[in-house]
Amino acid sequence: MDLQTIKAARIARQEGKAGVGASSMVHDLGSSGGDIIPLKNYLDSQYLGEIGIGSPPQNFTVIFDTGSSNLWVPSSKCYFSVSSTGNFCEIHYGSGSISGFFSQDNVQVGDLVVKDQVFVEATKEGSLSFILGKFDGILGLGFQEISVGNVVPLWYNMVQQDLLDDEVFSFWLNRNPEAKEGGELVLGGVDPKHFKGKHTFVPVTKKGYWEITMGDFLIGSHSTGLCEGGCAAIVDSGTSLLAGPTDILNSYHFQPIITEINHAIGAEGRVSAECKEVVSHYGDLIWELIISGVKPSKVCAQLGLCLFNGTRYASGIESVVEKEHKEKSSAGNDLPCTACQMLVIWAQNQLREKETKETAISYLDKLCESLPSPMGGLTPEQYILKTGEGAAQVCVSGFMALDVPPPRGPLWILGDVFMGAYHTIFDYGNLEVGFADAA
Repeated sequence: MDLQTIKAARIARQEGKAGVGASSMVHDLGSSGGDIIPLKNYLDSQYLGEIGIGSPPQNFTVIFDTGSSNLWVPSSKCYFSVSSTGNFCEIHYGSGSISGFFSQDNVQVGDLVVKDQVFVEATKEGSLSFILGKFDGILGLGFQEISVGNVVPLWYNMVQQDLLDDEVFSFWLNRNPEAKEGGELVLGGVDPKHFKGKHTFVPVTKKGYWEITMGDFLIGSHSTGLCEGGCAAIVDSGTSLLAGPTDILNSYHFQPIITEINHAIGAEGRVSAECKEVVSHYGDLIWELIISGVKPSKVCAQLGLCLFNGTRYASGIESVVEKEHKEKSSAGNDLPCTACQMLVIWAQNQLREKETKETAISYLDKLCESLPSPMGGLTPEQYILKTGEGAAQVCVSGFMALDVPPPRGPLWILGDVFMGAYHTIFDYGNLEVGFADAA
């Protein structure tokens, strides 16, 4: 009934192109400009909003999905003013597929009216997730690179038809299903009352999905090794859980993380000043050591920034958890080590992209600027979902295993469990995603 398995098959079929991350790290968020779309929260698993299609508009309840790019609604409800184009299409999801034909008409979202938008009238919904769900259709907010039929996404047309003040949209997802306000989607701006502090902006690494690089998966300030060399992750409002590759999440190594996960997400110790200090003093040496063939796990030890006793980097999560319990009070002393480990990962990624040393060092310095001090982690209340009431209440983990095949995968999927903890900005103009603590 929820969307926790909606992605893998679709991602396998749709390929995007590499994008260039923007260099801008500063955003003016003092204004609440933009068109605010209220969202309804259904059991913390679906966030629903209203759109209208046609003249006069016929209303539909949709999921605003950053993990896809097409708009579809069921054909059985349609009485559109513009006739069908007649072209058949099929969109595949992890839990099934929909098929139908392309149509074209005006689409209203909040006060914005997009003219001549191509969308899909679904004549067949081959999944109980769609039939039993509380939504009529899905409105994709991803890039055109993954659009079925290469249809221009609705978001692109909003930009091209000059309907927006800024080329950004933002989400606030309320994780209290009993609250009157379920959440907000703001098109063309942000709502300052729903975030605290400053946003962390990270570059989009590949256009298609809103894909970013997850530098590490930490317990406190200690690396688990799950993202050695960096992990590709997509920020996906259409998936209800937080998903990762099966070989990681189903392995015995992951079990201690479940018990300690409230210290893990958000990576304590990512302090901008410490990161920049390491780049300033050791950036060139990190680059040269990696090029010379030194194992990445030993680079920071050779620089004297990390202790290396043969277990820290390779003994598995159990030793990390044990060490975390023993050394919580001294976690701050590991900041140079943590910063160095992150920079080694980022430097490796730059090497793979065949960047020059000068370009890479500049990139690392800018990444340091994007790290606030510190981002908070997910609490158990945020990653454990509750269904039912009283004696029938069941607690469900907010983590799930989901394999996305190459060439798009493997991927981590940061769904509503993750997005609920953060106010999230999707910056189309600068190709960045921003995170700040939700309020």
